[in-house]
Amino acid sequence: MTTHAWTLLAAYSAVLLLLSIPTGRYIANVMEGRLRFAARIEGGLYRLCGISADAEMGWLQYALAILLFNGLGVLAVYALQRLQLWLPLNPQAMGNVTADSSFNTAVSFATNTNWQGYGGETTMSYLTQMLGLSVQNFLSAATGIVVVIALIRGFARHSAKSIGNAWVDLTRVTLWILLPISFVYALFLVQQGVVQNFDAYKDVQTLEVVKYQEPKLGADGQPVKNAKGEPVMEDKTTDHQTLAMGPVASQEAIKMLGTNGGGFFNANSAHPYENPTPLSNFIQMLSIFLIPAGLCFTFGRMVSDQRQGWTVFAAMALLFVVGAVAAMHYEQQGNPQLASFNVDQAPSATQAGGNMEGKETRFGIAESALFATITTDASCGAVNGWHDSYTPLGGMVPLVNMQLGEVVFGGVGTGLYGMLVFAILAVFIAGLMIGRTPEYLGKKIEAHEMKMTSIAILVTPLLVLAGTAVAVMTEAGRAGIANPGAHGFSEILYALTSAGNNNGSAFGGLSVNTPFYNVLLAIAMWFGRFGVIVPVLAMAGSLAAKKRIAVTGGTMPTHGLLFVSLLIGVVLLVGLLNYVPALALGPVLEHLVLWK
Repeated sequence: MTTHAWTLLAAYSAVLLLLSIPTGRYIANVMEGRLRFAARIEGGLYRLCGISADAEMGWLQYALAILLFNGLGVLAVYALQRLQLWLPLNPQAMGNVTADSSFNTAVSFATNTNWQGYGGETTMSYLTQMLGLSVQNFLSAATGIVVVIALIRGFARHSAKSIGNAWVDLTRVTLWILLPISFVYALFLVQQGVVQNFDAYKDVQTLEVVKYQEPKLGADGQPVKNAKGEPVMEDKTTDHQTLAMGPVASQEAIKMLGTNGGGFFNANSAHPYENPTPLSNFIQMLSIFLIPAGLCFTFGRMVSDQRQGWTVFAAMALLFVVGAVAAMHYEQQGNPQLASFNVDQAPSATQAGGNMEGKETRFGIAESALFATITTDASCGAVNGWHDSYTPLGGMVPLVNMQLGEVVFGGVGTGLYGMLVFAILAVFIAGLMIGRTPEYLGKKIEAHEMKMTSIAILVTPLLVLAGTAVAVMTEAGRAGIANPGAHGFSEILYALTSAGNNNGSAFGGLSVNTPFYNVLLAIAMWFGRFGVIVPVLAMAGSLAAKKRIAVTGGTMPTHGLLFVSLLIGVVLLVGLLNYVPALALGPVLEHLVLWK
């Protein structure tokens, strides 16, 4: 790694820690109702909606409220896309989106995945972007936060029948956490140069005639391939460019802060209208981790033991640093097939300057590799580079980050409750090793908790691996592959991993806007989200009902370096082992072929 890369990583880590502690304190104050000025505003909203703020819910009622809330969100976003041609704020007269793509996108944004099989600026009207996608960015992020708050209450309460009120929790998260920070953040982005208007698109003449190639498409809209299975390319030229406009900054702020990731533009955070400067790039990376990191300290405050929050934060931070170093190293190592030659025509060992293919030249290798690590540690699909162009092992880092369950800070709420699930498994394993009933934060971990833990951990690998198998075994799945061989397999594995873990980023190179992939990925997204949330809430209800056990000399401490090591080991062994054979067929095999 270069000096610049080390400096960037150190600066990012230091600023993140500095901001996450007060953020965690503020979130705890909001969720515990300590904001005095908020009570009157909340009270009016509750009366308007017919909600009794004092009536708390058991875990099943809480889960049903969350499912109903997000199910209605799917219907609303689907309807907006199917009717957008006849709705206002559509200066480009964007047509109605197809049924399968609308279904995929509606599920995607309701589950905080924000997977996009379409180009935003060529498909969605301003109204759909704002009223549909941006609104769901807020509501899906709020859903993740309230679920982890409910789980934390399960640890903090004892002999209780309830874990909170879902409607109150969703209101507080949206009103007092996501909205105010997003408003200030959007103003900053506008100052940096992010577009925010309702103008029609601008057609401008370029200074030079641009020559480019693009795959030739058949009647079915898929790339035409030659006898070798490679896409047939067409030469094209143009001297005009259409500059897309729109309310970008307002969507960009919550896209990052809520670990959503769905870009207003197809190029996402590599687009200068979404991410115009190195400063905006650094702040965008910070905003992805801000709430997930802060929630670690919220956890410590709400269970009245800050050591627990620091322990979880330390485990996440160590995994993050290792992944970031690996991604930067392999991208700066470059591609041996593009090795430079010296004056004697002797090839060098690696590509000169590292692998710049697919990187935004305004940022470079270090910033792109760090961004890729952060966005896949969190359940955020934002990208400022083309992951498909990464080296095999450099591209494996974001793939592995997602396959760990995105518990390395993770999405807003989802990362922490995912890591707490692994913590429960860690104390169970440790309890078996020392012959004691496992305990975590004064609660016995018994059969019910372990069943829910098993479901929460195994549902995602099942969706990812089964979905990948279906895609590679069917003609409809293989039809979208533009790069045959190990890399094509990696593209499919990445797509299913991204959907099942609610990340939303794409490797690229895979044509997924087809009925087959739109339906398959939507199924993976929905069950990858709520197949974990429901058992987590069931666990929260069970823990809240338990009595608190007094700490004794025989109680295993769940803080300190030993437990951090145990927790990391369980995440790696249990979370990653499911995927080792698939990784061997994809990025590992491609690396061996590349360096043969």
